[in-house]
Amino acid sequence: MLRRRQAGTKTTRMTGQFPATRLRRTRATAWSRALFRETVLTPADLIWPLFVTEGSGVEDPIGSLPGVSRWSVDLIAARAKEAVALGIPCLALFPNTQADRRSDDGREALNPDNLMCRAIRAIKDACGDQIGVLTDVALDPYTSHGQDGLVDGAGYVLNDPTVEVLIGQSLNQAAAGADVIAPSDMMDGRIGAIRDALEEAGHANVQIMSYAAKYASAFYGPFRDAVGSRGLLKGDKKTYQMDPANSEEALREVEMDLAEGADSVMVKPGLPYLDIVRRVKETFEVPVFAYQVSGEYAMIEHAAAAGAGDRDALVLETLLAFKRAGCSGVLTYHAAHAARLIG
Repeated sequence: MLRRRQAGTKTTRMTGQFPATRLRRTRATAWSRALFRETVLTPADLIWPLFVTEGSGVEDPIGSLPGVSRWSVDLIAARAKEAVALGIPCLALFPNTQADRRSDDGREALNPDNLMCRAIRAIKDACGDQIGVLTDVALDPYTSHGQDGLVDGAGYVLNDPTVEVLIGQSLNQAAAGADVIAPSDMMDGRIGAIRDALEEAGHANVQIMSYAAKYASAFYGPFRDAVGSRGLLKGDKKTYQMDPANSEEALREVEMDLAEGADSVMVKPGLPYLDIVRRVKETFEVPVFAYQVSGEYAMIEHAAAAGAGDRDALVLETLLAFKRAGCSGVLTYHAAHAARLIG
């Protein structure tokens, strides 16, 4: 017997009734669960964020991110080769810029020999096109005040002057060999400006993955430790990052960035914003990524260390949730560990 029910605005078909239909039948064995699985997680769904630091032979553990380190440029190629071997298709790079290279105007972002550019070249020299390199575009790793852009005398982040610097930063990274430019700054209009500049400079095949819906979140603390900006940040980022209460606004942000030339979009943070991921995917039907941010990662690690859950199971279940919600891929510090578990 068939009957129908309303599920929101969609009409779904109900097939059969108990006991003729027993939904537990297909869950009874491992082979059957695998056969009927709706969502599949593979290493190709993962992007591995890595932190770069000055020095030689340096592996510098980050206290608030258990198991994550900053790597000197000479060691970053080994991480890239590890990722290739694990089937991870892309790395995301973030620099820990020395204090004496930070300034109010973030000019180190434009230095063709800065940490980011040297790391890009090292990875490309070691792996070529075997792996993609995604680079963060924002000024917070380079400013002495920790904000993502230029500020006026009152500490307000200036939109249009910041976009001009972001254009230069993007071209700098593209010239070094970046495959994907990922603006995380949340300035208005920067996607179109960067896309135009890339086209004019002959970088037509360099992708843009826009941090389109990036929220002013409490989950970023360990990341700010990793890039050295936590103690520098003056004020907060609520005048440019999104209000966690808003979802309609996220759709407007995504729509504008797609219209300006973004190849893919990102939602950040991850698990607390899976509803945003789903809305973006269903509304625009474009590649959507999510960033499982530092605070999310740290909570899993601390929960596992406290005996509150099995680490491997927690890692895989949370990553699967991103895919189920509609993500094409996930930026996660668990990428290498998850790839080994999946493999």
